[in-house]
Amino acid sequence: MARPTSPTCPCGLPQPYEDCCGRYHSGAAAAPTAEALMRSRYTAFARKDAAYLLRTWHPDTRPPVIEFDPALTWAGLEVLDATDGSAFHQSGTVTFRARYKDGGRAGALHERSQFLRVGGAWVYVDGDFIE
Repeated sequence: MARPTSPTCPCGLPQPYEDCCGRYHSGAAAAPTAEALMRSRYTAFARKDAAYLLRTWHPDTRPPVIEFDPALTWAGLEVLDATDGSAFHQSGTVTFRARYKDGGRAGALHERSQFLRVGGAWVYVDGDFIE
């Protein structure tokens, strides 16, 4: 019997959540690239998965807690550029635009994020907002 198909992943790729970012969130797999980690972190924000966000944040820049704004919902992700960040790199950057609604008003976050490998796993370091 085939398992029911779930909606596509919030990260914007065409796979179901379980086959895309869900496997990273559950710990069944590690994000293989900086872009995959960035997409999985966007999905974690959309799903309000603070544990995953904290686990994939560089220890030097990780906040003590993550509090989600209940009025904010994430509405879409567009990856604009990725530099380095493959299996052959130790660092990488991903530039993206994430759309959201805050209390019904639309907005967008445009950021260039920095990623490093720590103990072989990709982690988010920080990001620069782009206007």
